[in-house]
Amino acid sequence: MLVELSASSMAFPKHSIPQALSVLVLAGLLVLGQVPVEQEAEEPVTQPDIAVAKSDPKCPADCSCTAEGAVDCAGVDLTEFPGELPDTTHQLALQNNKIEEIRVEHLSHLHQLETLNLQNNWLTTDGLEDEGFEMLEELAYLYLANNKLTSAPKVLPPSLVSADFAANQLTKIFPYTFGYKPKLRSVYLHNNKLADAGLPDHMFNGSDNLEILTMSSNFLRTVPKNLPPTLYRLHLKSNKLEKIPAGAFDSMPNLRELYLQNNLLSNDGMDNETFSLLNSLECLDLSNNNLSVVPKGLPRNLVLLHLEKNSIRSIPADALISVRNLEYLLLHNNKLRSRFIHPAAFQGLKKLHTLHMYNNLLERVPRGLPRRAKTLMLLHNSIAEIGRNDLALLYTLTELNLSYNQLSNSKLHRDAFRKLRLLETLDLSGNALHSLPAGLPRSLKVLEVKNNRLSSIEDGALTGMDKLQKLILSENELRLNSIYQGAWMELSALTTLDLSANQLSHIPSDLPESLEYLYLQKNRISSIPASAFEGTPNIKGIFLRFNRLSVDAVDESSFAHLSNLQVLDIGGGTADVPFRRMDMDGEEETEEEEETS
Repeated sequence: MLVELSASSMAFPKHSIPQALSVLVLAGLLVLGQVPVEQEAEEPVTQPDIAVAKSDPKCPADCSCTAEGAVDCAGVDLTEFPGELPDTTHQLALQNNKIEEIRVEHLSHLHQLETLNLQNNWLTTDGLEDEGFEMLEELAYLYLANNKLTSAPKVLPPSLVSADFAANQLTKIFPYTFGYKPKLRSVYLHNNKLADAGLPDHMFNGSDNLEILTMSSNFLRTVPKNLPPTLYRLHLKSNKLEKIPAGAFDSMPNLRELYLQNNLLSNDGMDNETFSLLNSLECLDLSNNNLSVVPKGLPRNLVLLHLEKNSIRSIPADALISVRNLEYLLLHNNKLRSRFIHPAAFQGLKKLHTLHMYNNLLERVPRGLPRRAKTLMLLHNSIAEIGRNDLALLYTLTELNLSYNQLSNSKLHRDAFRKLRLLETLDLSGNALHSLPAGLPRSLKVLEVKNNRLSSIEDGALTGMDKLQKLILSENELRLNSIYQGAWMELSALTTLDLSANQLSHIPSDLPESLEYLYLQKNRISSIPASAFEGTPNIKGIFLRFNRLSVDAVDESSFAHLSNLQVLDIGGGTADVPFRRMDMDGEEETEEEEETS
């Protein structure tokens, strides 16, 4: 979402606002942990570039042809297959038209055709003659996605390398559709209506080089049989899988990525050997299924394991013992309680650096967390207490999110963070803290404690935090006299300070020189003196909307020296302040004009 943060001049004379002041458009982006995730949409099929030039006298009307044999008729509202195509055509682009049928005579002379793109047309199964494709002895790339096919062509040429039939209405595949294609590397069948009965038992017989198969978003209840051993990426997400037959993956030693999310799989639908022979598997996605326990027998080379959005209630001691190379473990949105996570569950995971356990039922920090973790997400649980040693072994942690739990100062040990000497980001938002916790790591760069009950920042709470760049304290109960004198000046690297939605009556007087963005909206500020921003020459954004300001209470000279100021937002006060916005030319708009624009 793009949010326009516009400048307000409070009806000041134009010369009192720095010329650098202008409308700034900012984009807000929330990132919850840096976790590489596989593509949710199926991998787009790479298509050869077709140069555009009309050099062949036989080039069809509205099309572009090149001497190299590329014919581009894409998106020109064709309702019929173009006639008089050059016999030397190698690449034919017909996507994004309204073609309904292709007859044998359309293709019979295209003996050199290698790439045929028919995506996004109106083709039906009745409108395709199988013999036409069979005659294309050089055809390597066939794109038929986004048509109206109900069954695949019965025979495709053995020269085929890649076939895309995604987003049709396929219910039937035939033995020679993809069988006996020694050059076949990738097949895309996602977003169709395929069920188990519509697949032949040996669907890829004689196609022993297939590497990528996508069959997501169909109606499969079981893993297709006799899949080629050469597969390295298999998409079966968003089907109706309830059970994985014994040995279904045993003959796939090269499989590196397996996507099974959004199915109906339970622990009873698989056994301890289901994945055990997938020695090359690096990414396994079992998210959004019906698992109640972390499955056993996981392959040893696994790097990324998705188990989120299940009903997992426990992690046995030996469930993860085999996955020594695991780096990312995603367990969020389950039903985990700390007491059902065995203390040895993470033992031996020396490479695990990202652990997501948010949106569970954790009542405390689980014991035995991986010692080399860098990112730990525990937000949205029921953690009410953190003892002295709960985090003591997490020496390498750089990001810790404990927001939206039930933490209070009395239950948060003053030495809880003492060993986190590499911690850079800490989020304690949405708890019940009434003051900043003692013993915060001096290594912090980002600290968020919004939406708590902070009523004070006690002496020395920010001392030594000379690396802190962003401090978010919005939605609390802070007053100026509850913050010790000089607190902000100690933060010599601070660029963003958010004190919005508190009870401040004045602009803080000890702001650091490094400050670039100051958020003070929704407070009780009633005046802006000339000296308000003397110590912040680098400031770029000042946000004071929804305070108690009036025009007479704002000294316009307070902004005159701020040459870097880009955003000044003062409108919307409770004192019925006239609101003006500076446009890019420095002209003022009235509130009525702004609403119209």
